[in-house]
Parts: sequence; C-alpha cells; structure tokens
Amino acid sequence: MKLNRRHFCAASTAFIGTSCKVAGTAPAALESFVVKLDVNDEHFHGLIRSEAKANILAKGFQWSEGPCWDLKNKKLYFTDVPQNKAYSWSAPEGLKTFLNPSGANVEGFREPGANGLFFDHKDRLLLCNHGRRSLEVVNTNNKARETLTQSFEGKKFNSPNDVVAARDGHIFFTDPPYGLEGLDDSPLKEQSHNGVYHLSPNGKVNLIDKERTFPNGVAISKDGRTLYVSQSDPHQPILMRYVLDPKFKLISSEVFFDFTPFMGPDAHGLPDGMTLDETGNIFTTGPGGIFVISPEGKKLGRLALDRASSNCCFGQDGRTLFITNQDRLLSIKTQTLGLRWS
Repeated sequence: MKLNRRHFCAASTAFIGTSCKVAGTAPAALESFVVKLDVNDEHFHGLIRSEAKANILAKGFQWSEGPCWDLKNKKLYFTDVPQNKAYSWSAPEGLKTFLNPSGANVEGFREPGANGLFFDHKDRLLLCNHGRRSLEVVNTNNKARETLTQSFEGKKFNSPNDVVAARDGHIFFTDPPYGLEGLDDSPLKEQSHNGVYHLSPNGKVNLIDKERTFPNGVAISKDGRTLYVSQSDPHQPILMRYVLDPKFKLISSEVFFDFTPFMGPDAHGLPDGMTLDETGNIFTTGPGGIFVISPEGKKLGRLALDRASSNCCFGQDGRTLFITNQDRLLSIKTQTLGLRWS
C-alpha cells in the first residue's frame, strides 16, 4: 500500500493514539508557547512578529483538520477526521461539538468523517464528506445538509478532501482516496484518477487535473484566476499553481514550490491545507510547520512546530491564524490580514 499523509505524519511525530478525549472547553487558552521562526526574507518580519506566541485553544484530537472562520457568527469550525466529528470554537463559548457524525458511518472507509470546510461568500458552510463521497452545504443553525455533487461522469468521487470558493460562487475541490480503506487499491474506488475539480454555480463539474497522486489542500487568489493545490505525497511533496481564464478553464499549470529539501525525520508533516493573506502570500502547512510563500514562489519563512499540521485559516479580526496541529488547535496573532478581510 502506498504511504499516505496520515501514516507518514504518525510515523514522524511523538503523538500516538486511537482514542482521545477532547479537552479545553474553556474560552481561554490552555497554555501557550513561543514559536520558533525560520526567516528567509526580511518581508517575513512584516507578517509575523519575532516574539510570536502560539495559544493552545483545545487538544486531545486524533487528527484535527479543515478549519474555517464563520464571519457572521464569529466562530471557528473544524473537524477531527478519524473520529468522525466536527467542532466549533469561539472565544465566548470555547469548544463545542458541532456534528457527530460529521460524515457517514459506512463500510469500506478507513476515514468516513468530514475533512475540509470552507465558508463561501454567501456565508454557506461547504463540507467535504468522505463517507458520502460528496461535497455538501451544511446549515450551521439546524445542521441540515444539501448535496452539491457526488460524482463525475457517472462515477462516484473517491473521498472529497478540501474545498475553496471564489468570490463569484465557483467552487474548487480535491478528491484523493484518503477516506477509502486501501486508498487507491480500494474496491470501492470508481475514479481512475485522484482529481482536482471545478464546480460551477450551475452544478457542472469539470476536471482540472488528473495527474496528482494525493491532491489535498486548495486555495484561490482574490481575482479567482490562480488556483493552488498541494500534493501530500512524501515522494513528491509539492505545491501546484494553476492559471485559469475568465471562464475558469485551465490555461497552464506548474510546480510552484517543492518541499523536498525541507523533508526530514524531525520535520513533521507534509504540504496540506493552506490559506492566503491580503497580498497573496500563501500560508501553507508543510514539513516542520507553516511555510509562508510569496506570490512569486519564494519562501519568506516558516513557523516551526514540533508536530504535523494539517491546515490553517485566518479568523477573528483577520489577524489571527488558526492552525489544526495534529492533536491540537492553535492560534497565532499575525501582522498581515487574511484575504477574506481585504
């Protein structure tokens, strides 16, 4: 069986566990620590303060994932994929269970829970449901769900993983086999590829890329013309960049950043989830922490963390970076503003 993201991360970190009780329902941070910064460019100092602290807001998860900020209700939503649960967090309320199960309880799935989440510009919560092999909209008030798509060319998706929406309603998502027992060897796998997809507002699904081994995190530029997708493959850990035309058709694609030189036994994690700031800098998970990469593809710096991170997003006033850091939920204050606030 191919080495996959979760197995790789578990093998390269000190945290081990299959049954965890969630701690940290109090609004205040459980504890905090100073983050080591690897600085490669002077512009990094304008994004993150040199004395940056990480607040541990909650812990005890098996693999926290998919953070997104609800601007309307001032809450963070995120998932614990193996535990098949989704949570909300806010400063007044602390941690609360939002969905249990978050995905579906079905046979043949190693991880049937929800993974990536994203609030679109209509304040709808988009959810990648592994177990139902679908992209859904979830009503945060009554938890009702609406399926947006479940198949491509008459065949079921593998297990939609991460999602982002452009400002005009066009949606992009990745579909690796992480949810399936056996991954690419699963008898349930109907797609011959692990795709990167575009879902138009009229419901049509288009395939952007079928060549990625483990397409994962996804982000899109402010103008909706540049799409970023990570590949969580320890043998080829890269960040892809896709240039799109005004009708969201692919113009070109390229390897935008290669994480291979940063891989190592003490650099936990792989390129996974990401988010953009107001000037288009990419804050992306990677080996050893959170990388900050310029729109030109230059590594500005890294927030070094001692365990694998799955994803990150901006929240609160737009100058707080939330990080799902394996068994923990972290927050770090920034000097730059998240793209959604710009």
